[in-house]
Amino acid sequence: MNRLLRVLILFCVVASVLLAFAPPARKAAAKSTKAQTPAPQAGATPQRDEKLWRRALALQKRAIVVDGHNDIPTIMADEDYDIGVSSAGKYHTDIARLKKGGMTGEFFSIYVDRQYATPDWVAKNYTTQGGSARRALDLIDVSYRMIEKYPRDLMLATSTADIRRAKKEGKVGVLMGIEGGHAIENSLPALREFYRLGVRYMTLTHNNTNEWADACCDTPRHGGLSDFGKEVVAEMNRLGMLVDISHVSDETMSDVLDVSKAPVIASHSSARVFSNHKRNVPDELLKRIARNGGVVMVNFYPAFLDEKVRVAGNERDEKLKAQRDALRAQFKDDPKRLDEELKRLNDQNPIPNTTLSMLVDHIEHIAKVAGIDHVGLGSDFDGVPNLPEGINDVGDLPNITYELLRRGHSDEEVLKILGGNFMRVFAEAERVANVERRKISGEGSLRRLK
Repeated sequence: MNRLLRVLILFCVVASVLLAFAPPARKAAAKSTKAQTPAPQAGATPQRDEKLWRRALALQKRAIVVDGHNDIPTIMADEDYDIGVSSAGKYHTDIARLKKGGMTGEFFSIYVDRQYATPDWVAKNYTTQGGSARRALDLIDVSYRMIEKYPRDLMLATSTADIRRAKKEGKVGVLMGIEGGHAIENSLPALREFYRLGVRYMTLTHNNTNEWADACCDTPRHGGLSDFGKEVVAEMNRLGMLVDISHVSDETMSDVLDVSKAPVIASHSSARVFSNHKRNVPDELLKRIARNGGVVMVNFYPAFLDEKVRVAGNERDEKLKAQRDALRAQFKDDPKRLDEELKRLNDQNPIPNTTLSMLVDHIEHIAKVAGIDHVGLGSDFDGVPNLPEGINDVGDLPNITYELLRRGHSDEEVLKILGGNFMRVFAEAERVANVERRKISGEGSLRRLK
């Protein structure tokens, strides 16, 4: 055996020994490139393009990002939750994740449950909890207190100028929108006071029909807006408070579009073509909202995004009805425990989820039907029990930007969707108000509901 051959054999033996005792990471590195990168499986999420991801993050940082609806005030009030403390894995929202998501303007929902307008509930609880307006004031107060506690991170925003200032100062502009028109207790003076406190939109109804507007998910009583309801819209236009048509019936949407002098918003609604839910907007009304100059801000709730999820949810509701009714009877005086038990029951009976891709399908459909200038984001963070795969909380908003870019949308289009379209609508509502405010409040109307 010649010397060269002996050297080669010795080298192979040493190499084999070293490889056998190498740490796991080195073993992995010694494998072939083909073994490291298995072929993608059918239906698998495509591997992220890092160059495109860096572009998405840069665009998110540059954008004015506005979210039309976040229910975190309810949690702050009812759970004594401090938004400055991390709640990852529990709630969708805290200051750190608002900043991670690139948020510029976040609408805190002043959500007033229908129970506060129910005569039996009010008769029993008014002394200790008040009515609809009192509940709204409590949520406005807790929003102010958080802004006061974290002045370096949060600021009250009541105008487009405030939102732009928040962007310049690296803060999150906290806006407020009332959810549920019963909060004004059928009073135009109360509506004006809420505006003076900083409320900049009102969802005319929640899921309940009130004394002047029909809701999406309740028995209609007015055929849309009543005459008093039309006065409410006119006064909102005069003030510069955006008219929000999420939750209302199709007939109410149509009446609002007939009478509003300013662009309207749907602060957290999606496209009905993909999920036949009454909370979503049908194509014919998407076209009318475009003619009005308004914007539809897409809701992230899977049941509003995907028909399969909606149907599965309805089937589960039917299956669990008796058990839920029993829980409601058992814990009728303990709403917190009731929520926990209902959630546990749902968790034991899971339904399919949907994906971020479906969310972006809604954005693209609204852009196709109404135009790219008429779509935005209205997450419903902390107001829905779950979110689509790919969005865990407010910090994941850049994932939407990435997906829009991946699908070929231009930077300009993405900037409009993230917040530019809302800013245009808000600015026009401010312009209309500057004209309408030459009139006195309510044009001097002293109308009261009989």
